[in-house]
Amino acid sequence: MRRKDTLHWIAVHSLGIAAALFFVLPFVFVFLTALMSDQQALTRDLWPKPFQWHNLVDVLNTPGFLTWWKNSLLYAIVGTTLAVASSIPVAYALAKFKFRGRGVALMVVIATMMLPPQVVIVPMYLFWTQQLGMSGTLWPLIIPMAFGEAFTIFLLRQFLTSIPKEYVEAAKIDGCSDFKAMVRVIMPMAKPAIAAVALFQFFYCWNDYFGPQIYASDNPAAWTLSYGLESFKSAHHTNWNLTMAATVLVMAPVIILFFFAQKAFIEGVTLTGVKG
Repeated sequence: MRRKDTLHWIAVHSLGIAAALFFVLPFVFVFLTALMSDQQALTRDLWPKPFQWHNLVDVLNTPGFLTWWKNSLLYAIVGTTLAVASSIPVAYALAKFKFRGRGVALMVVIATMMLPPQVVIVPMYLFWTQQLGMSGTLWPLIIPMAFGEAFTIFLLRQFLTSIPKEYVEAAKIDGCSDFKAMVRVIMPMAKPAIAAVALFQFFYCWNDYFGPQIYASDNPAAWTLSYGLESFKSAHHTNWNLTMAATVLVMAPVIILFFFAQKAFIEGVTLTGVKG
């Protein structure tokens, strides 16, 4: 009976197991290769003999790697904070205020979200580098996030429309202004959505390759991990174990953050699509 139940469980979940293996096995391969020696990484062996944990330390001691790590944290944390903080009031206004042109404003946000960054990169690059002299820094990527981010605004607006307006009206009866009602009533109720968009924005900033390549390529001190990894791979193209070790160190913060925040992330993504 136990064997029959086990076979039944495997048959029911076989598709899920296959999908899980499809996504997990590449990460396992990268991690195991990162712990091999130089010679073993070029063979067909799949298991390190012995485990070379010092590969991770060697990568961290590579000149510039910790600087790239610091720049990625600066870009991801500051950029995420500015994007979320500036997008919440806009999303709140689009969801709860009735004013002429609200539909047009929402369409502008959606149109901005659909606009590829490559379309406006030339005038933006000329503005930030020639007019403001910020070439070789990450500030041309961070500062614009203080003025809202279209995808974040859209997702937050979708969630806020599902919160009954009676909560806001009750807060105003008690003497709250619109700003206090947003901060004290709406934002605590919108924590799952805020966590979801914050994670989306953090992942985008951490993995961004196009932006640092455009604005910071001429200054190695301003490189991020995503851009510096390409330089590291070129310098160690025959040392696949070190290349994989660097890849593990780049992926680790994102994977760890997702596992710790996956409950809020999944809940926020689900709830942002409740109402259009």
